[in-house]
Amino acid sequence: MSDQTPGAGPDPLKGLPPEQLPPVSGPLTGSPSPAGIPAAPRQNVFIKDLLRSSWVTTILAIVVAMIVGGILMAITDEEVQEAAGYFFARPGDTFIAIWNSVYGGYEAMFRGAIFNPRANDFATQIRPLTNTLGFAAPLIAAGLGVALAFRVGLFNIGGRGQILIACAVAGLLTFNLNLPMFLQLPITLAAGIAGGAIWGGIVGLLKARTGAHEVILTIMLNYVAFYLVTWMVRTPGILQRPAGDQPISAATPANAQFPDLLGPRFPLLDWGFLIVIGATVFVWWLVERSSLGFRLRAVGENPHAARAAGISVQRMYIYAMLFAGGLAGLAGMNQIQGAVTTGFDGLIDAGIGFDAITVALLGRSRAWGVFAAGILFGALKAGSFTMQASQDIPVDIVLVVQSLIVLFIAAPPLIRAIFFLPKTDAEKAAKARAKAAKKAVAA
Repeated sequence: MSDQTPGAGPDPLKGLPPEQLPPVSGPLTGSPSPAGIPAAPRQNVFIKDLLRSSWVTTILAIVVAMIVGGILMAITDEEVQEAAGYFFARPGDTFIAIWNSVYGGYEAMFRGAIFNPRANDFATQIRPLTNTLGFAAPLIAAGLGVALAFRVGLFNIGGRGQILIACAVAGLLTFNLNLPMFLQLPITLAAGIAGGAIWGGIVGLLKARTGAHEVILTIMLNYVAFYLVTWMVRTPGILQRPAGDQPISAATPANAQFPDLLGPRFPLLDWGFLIVIGATVFVWWLVERSSLGFRLRAVGENPHAARAAGISVQRMYIYAMLFAGGLAGLAGMNQIQGAVTTGFDGLIDAGIGFDAITVALLGRSRAWGVFAAGILFGALKAGSFTMQASQDIPVDIVLVVQSLIVLFIAAPPLIRAIFFLPKTDAEKAAKARAKAAKKAVAA
């Protein structure tokens, strides 16, 4: 049987050697398209780059964490468990109970963190948003410190100790000054920032001079700071409240407290949040625009190349930890000058020092990314109380969601596999190297 189409003439290319055949091109061959055939639309390239971006991965990581959190809400809900007992008799009851549990939980979180439509007046309706910003302020400040250290290649997990020492220094040096507010407030703020910077600078100095690992140093200094501050607030004449026998410091003087930003109806939002915004702008300028920031980033990318280029790596380590400690000190000042003004003890950090690591990771160690991540975690914290009060959902569910966000952000290939996103060039190159290595071993 002839392989030619009926009615067609003989194929003039049949039997020619390969080198005499015309070149084949087109979208299916991987070769450039010949003239007359349009190239791939530009929007396709844009969409592909967008799907590869870290921001899309971050958003999808949050979505997946929320989905898992919803599953946990449903599993732990008593009504869902009761309806599941007769699932095969009336399956609709189970699905309705699951919907009510998940929707009720996240609706309560929204009411507690963003906007409460059930309130009678507008000021009460927007109070949840101000609570979110108030909770976010110390998280952003401490997160900036962790992120800045990350950019220099340092893993600063000493935020807790830096916060504690900042509060102790401010309490020791400024609580008894009895100055007017325009002096007492900034002096207290500066003393706390300086205390945190000194405690962080110790780590940078030891790292630079001895080569000791910053993780070990910060962990040990966290314990030193905790037990030191605990001893101070238990010892009369140092930090313990006068005429008292409780292990707590004196209350923050009224002249040293941050004034309310929007008035007494919004007690959690004060001028400390504006200072944190200023700190975010400063860190962005320092890291992204200043010559010192260029040297810091160069050390973070490759300390050996930076040293060969004439940059003092040891000095950059000290600078980085000074800035990181100072920012953690700012977080401590947001605590004792804003959120907790009745006195502090060794637990004044309230986990902020470790939550800052999560915030920095979620913000990709960028100043404005940390700012957005801090607001998100502030919203989760503010909303968790409403979830527990109105829906009887444990606050621990929110902690699980936070942990899952970090887990998924730390594994971008997993997110891309779940949502079938295109692989990045780095992932493709790594896969190609793995295949080449496998072939070399087989050969």
